[in-house]
Amino acid sequence: MQFHHNGYISADPRVQPAAGAGVNRPAELPDEMDVLIVGAGPAGIITAAQLAQFPDVHTRIIDRRPGRLEIGQADGIQSRTVETFQAFGFAERITAEAYIIKETTFWNPDPANPERIIRTDRTPDDPTGVSEFPHLVVNQARVIDYFAEFASNSPARTVPDYGWDFKELVVEDGEEYPVKVTLIGCTEGNEGIERVVRAKYAVGSDGARSNVRRSIGAKLSGDKANHAWGVMDTLALTNFPDVRTKCAIHSKAGSILLIPREGGQLFRLYVDLGEVPEDDNGKVRETPLEEIIERAKAILNPYTLEVKDVAWHSVYEVGHRLADRFDDVAVEEIGTREPRVFITGDACHTHSAKAGQGMNVSMQDGFNLAWKIGYVLSGRAPESLLRTYSEERKVIAKDLIDFDKKWSSIMAASPEELEGQEGVAEFYVRTAEFPAGFMTEYPQSSLTAGKDYQELAAGFPMGKRFRSSQVMRLADANPKHLGHHHRADGRYRIYVFADQLPIGQSQKIADLSSWLLEDERSPLVRFTPKGADTDALFDIKVVYQQDYTTMNVNDAPKVFRPNIGDFGLMDYEKVYTTLEGSDIFEERQISRDGAIVIVRPDMYIANILPLDATEELAGFFEPTLLDQR
Repeated sequence: MQFHHNGYISADPRVQPAAGAGVNRPAELPDEMDVLIVGAGPAGIITAAQLAQFPDVHTRIIDRRPGRLEIGQADGIQSRTVETFQAFGFAERITAEAYIIKETTFWNPDPANPERIIRTDRTPDDPTGVSEFPHLVVNQARVIDYFAEFASNSPARTVPDYGWDFKELVVEDGEEYPVKVTLIGCTEGNEGIERVVRAKYAVGSDGARSNVRRSIGAKLSGDKANHAWGVMDTLALTNFPDVRTKCAIHSKAGSILLIPREGGQLFRLYVDLGEVPEDDNGKVRETPLEEIIERAKAILNPYTLEVKDVAWHSVYEVGHRLADRFDDVAVEEIGTREPRVFITGDACHTHSAKAGQGMNVSMQDGFNLAWKIGYVLSGRAPESLLRTYSEERKVIAKDLIDFDKKWSSIMAASPEELEGQEGVAEFYVRTAEFPAGFMTEYPQSSLTAGKDYQELAAGFPMGKRFRSSQVMRLADANPKHLGHHHRADGRYRIYVFADQLPIGQSQKIADLSSWLLEDERSPLVRFTPKGADTDALFDIKVVYQQDYTTMNVNDAPKVFRPNIGDFGLMDYEKVYTTLEGSDIFEERQISRDGAIVIVRPDMYIANILPLDATEELAGFFEPTLLDQR
């Protein structure tokens, strides 16, 4: 963490100096703002947290609750999401309080006595080592707390405005703040008060029954719910041996997905309640807690379950539904105007909770959208950039629903129905990367290049997330995960993997450095805001192939040793080498002739180029960034 570059800091370095919209930020919800986010759940709060890094953008986030969420319904945190937590600076802290899933066990009827269950299989949670981060279980409320802390500590000082419910909105073209939003107060002091606020953009993160979605005319479509599950977080006495291990349990009496919770004793049970009749009309949601407990006891036979306390419980029906669009631009209007209103998370895709996808995918919606809005409102990018949100995320949501349909059907199937077919354990292992969050792959677009040079860095698949690896920081001989320096600060990352020549001797690296700093077509020259530090928009790092003990940081070209901050101090965290026993060139299949890897602000691979491909590098950013000269 860097924090002394503008002067000595003795307080918490996570609290950044207030700037822009964060200076004299109105305590009460104002009449006008740049961005209004509706809903302070995971999708909304990560959007607010990322936008809080853009000081020139005045963001407000409202929620109908009177204060912070206390008991969250979602709890599974993918490894990919923990990588995102690292970008926001709290992966280590939230991991310390979470339950870490190391493996999953599978229970099925005992062939010798099918009325009883036995353990039939177990599999490691990350069998291929796809991430250095673990799969966590932690209260959704704590996830929101950490993002809210990040937002309030960021330059824009963003905090939720509680006690306001969304009623409706209209977009009035031609206005400086075209999104007209009607709100209703719903807490003591403002209850029943109706007021109108205006925004340049609005984001609906208001759940599956989203009123923002309704206001823009977007439609949910998909499979009708036909299977019900009871879910409860419980403290109980039991002799079931795997109660502290994630379990998929199939028995003659039904199915359970067991998820241990943080804290050592709490665990969650998803209990199969069976098929829902066509004429049920929601009656299954009235299933009493006592019935859910009795079903769980029957499924766990011969093991006992004595429930002592239930912290939370609910009944839900499995339905898979997807919005026809994720913004306010109707299909017939695409290309004729830019979006002003967006929906994220459950507002645009719903599915079962058992695959642990909902909160994770919802947060990636917000991460994808927020930096794009920030770029547009801060003058870095044209409004056309905002088209890419719906284009990119709708495909990801469709993939999620297709996966969850298969997972839900397997979990709900009886042992007899699964006989002779792919079982839960086999499906879990075969699709391990999907529930870990690593199957997202953005197609070629204005933001993501084609695969012309993929062979230069085969371990960084185009359009997929940047997969970290350890390197040695040359200036202080500290081993570091390269990807862990990718902060959610809105910057692009340009990683330069040097050729085999020693530091200071590579002509390709020297030429690239000079071009980046001096050429009129260089993205640094064209797109860096006037008066800003050299690395204000592009964080450029180099990784050499030589032993760090043979190198001197001062021999690295100037672009990798920028002067930053009020005092123009040198940044010592841009020059790296391979690490003995962990060669990033080998691990990520990077050409020994070198390569340039460009990573988007939301951590996905945007382009891979040869070291001398300056023309392609110059042209890549032209459709998505605005010239600042």
